[in-house]
Amino acid sequence: MREDSRAGGDALHVPVLREACLELLGPALQAPGALLVDCTLGMGGHAEAFLRAFPETRLVGIDRDRQAIALASERLAPFAGRFVAVRATYDAVGEVAREYGHDGKADAILMDLGVSSLQLDDAERGFSYAKDAPLDMRMDAESGPSAADILATASEDEIARILHDYADERFARRIARGIVRERDKTPLTRTGQLVAIVRDSIPAPARRTGGNPAKRTFQALRIAVNRELDVLETAIVEAIGALRVGGRIAVESYQSLEDKIVKRALAEGAASATPAGLPVELAGHDPYLRLLTRGAVKASAQEVEENPRSASVRLRAAQRIREGGRAQ
Repeated sequence: MREDSRAGGDALHVPVLREACLELLGPALQAPGALLVDCTLGMGGHAEAFLRAFPETRLVGIDRDRQAIALASERLAPFAGRFVAVRATYDAVGEVAREYGHDGKADAILMDLGVSSLQLDDAERGFSYAKDAPLDMRMDAESGPSAADILATASEDEIARILHDYADERFARRIARGIVRERDKTPLTRTGQLVAIVRDSIPAPARRTGGNPAKRTFQALRIAVNRELDVLETAIVEAIGALRVGGRIAVESYQSLEDKIVKRALAEGAASATPAGLPVELAGHDPYLRLLTRGAVKASAQEVEENPRSASVRLRAAQRIREGGRAQ
């Protein structure tokens, strides 16, 4: 969850690990006109921090959510000469860098993954299990199947697979069976209906620990609806390939499946591809990335206290050190 909503509906959102992101990407943004691509613009919290901290930096913000782009553009109006918004999924990062970057490359790239507070806090978007709302969950509310559409058409096996693979739900089969049984009686169109099915499908002892029992089901459906892992698999490779030599990338993940994809891509770029046992490094097989974080950076206890949504964040970063490699 990308940005923290403060008390009061009009309060601006505060980005997670803002100072760490500024510190990690800042060295790549020193030259006049340097380009930062914010792949997950949201309400513009990270973007505003970078535009203020680096007054000669240009920033292109990508988001698939039309409402997010409108709100972020309003927030970033003072930087109109240095800010551009692009409505797309963030696997378009390579195209964006080619269009806006010097020689088609970006100097820095930021990804802040997951659902944003804008989406989570708007009950009518259907992301939250805490309030009854339309069963939607689309980050782009104008295209693609909704969660209701998936639950209306997917087989029991497919629903169980989604819940197991995307959320490690222990009771995936029982929940899937309950969904199919209930949809045969009445269409599932509300989040409240889904919460009730999950509650009734999970044994009472298991419901007493671990928070709301619907949490994992909602996470899994959201990932499926928005093809989040497929988009990330493409986007991380595109992003690394879009960096100039010396450029930097930072990625904030909020659940283990995202973090595994990011960790694997960065580790692959930071490792030699020369087969083990050869006495010399083969040309073009040396690392093309240098890791900038040891493991993953986590939010401090103070930040978690101030912003509970930062509790699960994992921040990883790397620097491009040569051309070539798989991400090219």
